[in-house]
Amino acid sequence: MANSRSAEKRIKIAAKRSQRNRHVKSTVRSAVRGFHRAVENGDNAEQQLRLAICRIDRAVSKGVMHRNTAARKKSRLTKQLNKVAAQ
Repeated sequence: MANSRSAEKRIKIAAKRSQRNRHVKSTVRSAVRGFHRAVENGDNAEQQLRLAICRIDRAVSKGVMHRNTAARKKSRLTKQLNKVAAQ
């Protein structure tokens, strides 16, 4: 329990931010899952990759994800698409 009014406010702010961060992370995961499904089914994988990269970049801009983590994820997704396209 908070001992001061400022501590109460910080608890409310932290809860609001964690809810926002959870939503952004969820959209990133959904976009990545959509890309994986598109790769498996062999349809519009490039479009799904663009969507996933857009969502990852948005997470970085909101401070939810570190830029190096985002770069690693984007690199791995692109590498997967290129591997499928080469076959």
